[in-house]
Amino acid sequence: MKKILFLLLGILIILIAVVLIKNFTYPFKKIASGDIEGWKFVKNDSALQRLSGGIKIPTVSTGELGDFDYSTFETFKEYLIKSYPLVYQNTEHYEVNTYGLVFKLKGSNSNLDPILFLSHIDVVPPGEADIISKDENIFRPDEKALPPVSKIAEDWEYAPFSGAVANGRIYGRGTIDMKGMLFSLMESMSNIMKSGHVPQRDIYLAFGFDEEVGGQKGAAQIAADFRKKGLKFDAVYDEGGLILRKGSVAGIDSDVAVIGCAEKGFLSAKIKVKGLGGHSSMPPTESAIGKAAVIMQRLEDHQMKPVITPLIKNFFDNIGGSMPFANRLAISNQWLLKPLLLSQLTKNNSTNALVRTTTALTMMKGSDGTNVLSPEVEFVVNFRLLPGNTVKEVKDHIAKATEGFDVEVEEIDNTREASAVSPTNTKAFRLIEAGIKEIYPTAIATPYLTVGGTDAYKYQIVSKNIYRFMPVKINNTEQQSIHSTNEYISIENYMKMIHYFEYIMMNYDK
Repeated sequence: MKKILFLLLGILIILIAVVLIKNFTYPFKKIASGDIEGWKFVKNDSALQRLSGGIKIPTVSTGELGDFDYSTFETFKEYLIKSYPLVYQNTEHYEVNTYGLVFKLKGSNSNLDPILFLSHIDVVPPGEADIISKDENIFRPDEKALPPVSKIAEDWEYAPFSGAVANGRIYGRGTIDMKGMLFSLMESMSNIMKSGHVPQRDIYLAFGFDEEVGGQKGAAQIAADFRKKGLKFDAVYDEGGLILRKGSVAGIDSDVAVIGCAEKGFLSAKIKVKGLGGHSSMPPTESAIGKAAVIMQRLEDHQMKPVITPLIKNFFDNIGGSMPFANRLAISNQWLLKPLLLSQLTKNNSTNALVRTTTALTMMKGSDGTNVLSPEVEFVVNFRLLPGNTVKEVKDHIAKATEGFDVEVEEIDNTREASAVSPTNTKAFRLIEAGIKEIYPTAIATPYLTVGGTDAYKYQIVSKNIYRFMPVKINNTEQQSIHSTNEYISIENYMKMIHYFEYIMMNYDK
């Protein structure tokens, strides 16, 4: 018996030693010193006013398939022409489907594949704080007057389409998503022209106009136009990742720049569950709504299997070095501790979305009367597909959850597979890292999985190197303002974003 105990103790000691050695020798990414200074921004009032004017034009996209009022999009096109004459004079520019805008700055070497920068013109509605009136100077971007204070909604420090420049910030719907990026790209290209620099390869800008409602009329048709022309891009840069300010990511004592190298797929299913209807005074033993509840419980209790994909492994390899000891131990010893690591990751909403196809019950409809049993109850479940999972697997998952019930399953919205995963051993990716180091040298730059949808997905037909990243450093509150109230971008962020894109355009082939 003693021999067995000593043997087990010896095995345990060896196991602990192996785990510790692997932890201390694991090649976590080294973190830059905290006293390094990056590029110092200089406030440019003219650039700020141009963005402010663009924010004042309420290019709101609503409804399905881009069926909304386009009058403000005409105003926006005219405003860009007036604001950036150099860009219009020195590029080949054209429209796709009337409101999609494409600009081509010709390079000196036509044998090199071009690079492409994306943004979108449309913004989501501002919510209950919807103040859109010609009398309040919203449609006149050259006017500096703001709406009366009495008209400003309580949740907005300034009206959502005011474009107010105050407190070191630019306020308004679209400042982060995505007019800030759109105007920074126009500023960067204009600055390049002023400097006299001629890039080696062609540089394209492409701005869709219905990204917030699916992008089928905008980005999808621009991408199709590129493919028709036979274009292949060495890199495509779009939104998707941000620089998360120190403290925003629990357990990480550093700024983290997350670069989206892939994005999740999408499937929304409307499930109609049938049962007996009638008066509530004589209910059946199991109603349609009760059956629906069983199915919904199955979907939430038995979700799709979590997995650490190569992309997320790369993510943890990069950020792990700045995490607490226990986290580093689990990351560096996944051969032994992967089940424990996955268990911890799935307990947090944010990290759970990185390691599995998520399940979200979003809508439900039953009887219209308090004493009426509906013979049919319907609910909607939304899945965001992890790269590696397929639409077919999700459909099979739904079929298993609804087994034994009389149901109809209908796919709604735009079902699509998860995107391809773009490589990180490319010039295009290294330029992102270099650009981040230029403006925020101590930030950890890491590949990441974008959990939301972007226009970038549609450009897979013209490039294998697609990266989703906007060089804006924000905290949790600022991040939550996107698609919510009181959206703003700091002047520092905006100035650094202009410099970042100018840096990539100027240095891509150096």
